[in-house]
Amino acid sequence: MWEIIKYILLGIVQGITEILPISSSGHLVLFQELFSLYEPGLVFEMFTNMASFLALLILFHKDVITLVKGSFLYIFSKEKEAYKEDFFYVIKLIIAVIPIGIFGLLFKDYMASIKNLLTVGISLMATGALLLTIFFTRNSIKDHDEITYKDSIVIGLVQSFAIFPGISRSGSTIIGGRSSKVSLQSILKFSFLAYLLISVPTSILGIYDLTQTTQSINVLGYSLAFIATFIFTFITGYLVMKKLKVEHMVYFGIYCSIVGILAFSIFIF
Repeated sequence: MWEIIKYILLGIVQGITEILPISSSGHLVLFQELFSLYEPGLVFEMFTNMASFLALLILFHKDVITLVKGSFLYIFSKEKEAYKEDFFYVIKLIIAVIPIGIFGLLFKDYMASIKNLLTVGISLMATGALLLTIFFTRNSIKDHDEITYKDSIVIGLVQSFAIFPGISRSGSTIIGGRSSKVSLQSILKFSFLAYLLISVPTSILGIYDLTQTTQSINVLGYSLAFIATFIFTFITGYLVMKKLKVEHMVYFGIYCSIVGILAFSIFIF
């Protein structure tokens, strides 16, 4: 019974922390160390990521359909001007995910080897400090909604640091976007759509690894973790898009700082 509860808890943690700027990978490490909830492996992580992908795909299905349709019509239709904005928005998304894709492939094994409380603690403290900086500088930034090519490059480069355990992907996207003076709502939409884009190959790889793995798989546990991740990703994503404001960054900044200090202290002592 405890084994099944473990899978559900890991799914809930993945679903909530994948969306909020507090690092899903960092919290999984914390849960492992504090509650002996050891993650069943990389295949499991890819499996729950696929659940988050499906939840966000449903949540943003209208935007996805519009962008895909607009991009194809821009390429194949004679009336290119009508679909120009959609096509180049997709190009900006591709630009933004290239850095994290490259660094993720190059340093995947190394990042797995440093997935511990020390790295997570330092990374969470750094994330917390940057989120607090966003909060305290919020009134000095004049927002713009349209994401430029420069913005997508900056967001992509900052987002690449999310390969470190404890650095939040959504948090790094917010940090990169706000440093380029992009409005929070535009950043969030761009961040989640970028997640969908980079999750396509990850999800395919997860399905392949799941069919090829020789390790024993708790089918019920995996299924319940998938469902929990899907539900909590969808709910959290919906609430974030509706309710999250720049002013709320102070809470996430304080939370990441406290949890980071806690993780660092546990490792030292």
